[in-house]
Amino acid sequence: MKVLLTGGTGFIGSHAAVRLIELGHDVEILDNLVNSKVEVLDKIKEITGVKPGFHQVDLLDYEAVREVFKDGGYDLVIHFAGLKAVGESVEKPLLYYENNIEGTINLLKCMRESGVKKIIFSSSATVYGDTGETKFTEEMPVGVKISNPYGKTKYMIEEILRDEAVADEDLEVVILRYFNPIGAHESGLLGEDPNDIPNNLMPIIMKVARGEIKELKIYGDDYETVDGTGVRDYIHVVDLVDGHLAAIKKMKPGVLVYNLGTGRGTSVLEMVKMFEKASGEKLPYEIVGRREGDLGEVIANADKAKKELDWTALRTIEDAMRDTLNYLSQN
Repeated sequence: MKVLLTGGTGFIGSHAAVRLIELGHDVEILDNLVNSKVEVLDKIKEITGVKPGFHQVDLLDYEAVREVFKDGGYDLVIHFAGLKAVGESVEKPLLYYENNIEGTINLLKCMRESGVKKIIFSSSATVYGDTGETKFTEEMPVGVKISNPYGKTKYMIEEILRDEAVADEDLEVVILRYFNPIGAHESGLLGEDPNDIPNNLMPIIMKVARGEIKELKIYGDDYETVDGTGVRDYIHVVDLVDGHLAAIKKMKPGVLVYNLGTGRGTSVLEMVKMFEKASGEKLPYEIVGRREGDLGEVIANADKAKKELDWTALRTIEDAMRDTLNYLSQN
């Protein structure tokens, strides 16, 4: 297939590009490079022998997106692009609503105009909101008590995709609700390296280990968890990407929804201790107050993906730590 990856030079998108190219697909990337680097394209080529086509385009620029699709001939779009920091979304909600929602609408309009009928959307566990539950299944309500604008944009985009699938009965949609991707490519060439101050745990740990950030700030130690710090379901990025490959095989007209996670929770302090064990170095940290928009515990129930996609996460947090340290040593 010919596949367009929006946000394809980012953390997850770049790993997806590698796996798709390795399987023989023709990959092109659309990215505005706001939170990624163009050098990623050369690293993808170094791993696969193939440099994907690249369009430096912002999804908010409708006419530029139309030009990409005009001669694209795409069979599938995988939509990774979007702002994704929970804390930042609380501080800058209008930025998130404009970027994530308007960008997706422009993408869908261009898909419709060009006759592209398949899309996989990178959604998030944040769509489940603050329900009082800690382990989430796809059958649970979404859109209720979502604690931050980032999660609300993901929920709204899911609803837009559902409505578009009703309007176009040939449209094939897969919504993948990510939990917490970590790790790096085993080559050490690709990993999570945001342009700005990172918001996700692992790139912050990396920058603290490098000495670029003085210490890790742990937001809250008074949650009802194993040690009071936030608990998340951390999934290796390569397992996450393999979930996309499994979903491609399952696509059909209508909307399918799957959680992609491990089903196991790990606290922030446990992650710190595991990193220290893997690296042999102490990681300085400070406990500070809770961050607006965060929940105490978020864990996937991924039974549906296992049953319907024949997919399950195979890699451990220790694997992710090893690969992250390998990436850190080379970059």
